[in-house]
Amino acid sequence: MTAQDQTHLLAEQKFLNEQLSKIGPNAFLTRASLESRIKKVNEVLARSPRQSIETAKLTFRGSPVFGSHGITADFASKATSFFSDAVATVTASINESLSYMGPIPDRLTNQLLITNTAIGSFGFEFELPKPQGGLFPQRSKVEDAVFKVQELFRLAAIGGDDEINEIVQDIHPRAVRKVAEFLDYLSQQNAWCGLEFKDRSFKFHDIDQLKHSAERIREDNILQSSQIFTGEFQGVLPTGRVFEFKLSGDEGIIKGKVDISILNPDVINTTWLHRPVKVNLNVFQVGQSKPRYTLLSLDKIEVFNS
Repeated sequence: MTAQDQTHLLAEQKFLNEQLSKIGPNAFLTRASLESRIKKVNEVLARSPRQSIETAKLTFRGSPVFGSHGITADFASKATSFFSDAVATVTASINESLSYMGPIPDRLTNQLLITNTAIGSFGFEFELPKPQGGLFPQRSKVEDAVFKVQELFRLAAIGGDDEINEIVQDIHPRAVRKVAEFLDYLSQQNAWCGLEFKDRSFKFHDIDQLKHSAERIREDNILQSSQIFTGEFQGVLPTGRVFEFKLSGDEGIIKGKVDISILNPDVINTTWLHRPVKVNLNVFQVGQSKPRYTLLSLDKIEVFNS
């Protein structure tokens, strides 16, 4: 039984019980019919344990949307595809399996399933993948990804550059680009959206706010470059993939992350700790925020004599 089937049965169960409580004492045939249907619904629900599958609602407004009546098919197909790709990419980043290039890991297993239309102008209800783990399933990383996408919408609309930079660092620049592609497509089609999940909701006010938000997380506002720094590694936390690097000439200490493509970050502690080196770091910065640093490869770490 899908989550949608279960929801429909529970609604029917509630409706039938309400009707049963309203009929008069002499409506024998109606009572018998209602009791028979309630019994069948209860039996189906008893055979199918309640699912913990979550759903998210993505609604649209703008030129492709005709109130709560409908939405153009071409727009709906492309918009939902962009949104699904964004969620899958953010999920991969949360699983710490997303690199700067290559296929999106576990894309098929992290896909969203459209199960219903969502009214609120017009949109769709997405069923998230069922959590794995038997009797005690772990919380789905896709749930976390939907929250992250929703938070990125909000920060792009009303947050500061440092707040956006923080979430970019948290979910990977490549995942942010996928979210930006979704917003860019909506902007091109003169449409905006809202995303509801569990007890949280965010909706863009209008097309101007969405366009402004798309610009803030677009690549040309997220400056990325490859820069060489000289100094000494002060240490790496392998599990957290966080490093500290003391710059030469008492220019301070920078902190950054080790990319997932580096399989064993601890090799920095065993090979280059407190040794004078030149290191190539990826530097990115959103707007006027503080720059963030990522070590993408060990190949270009070069020891030199100070």
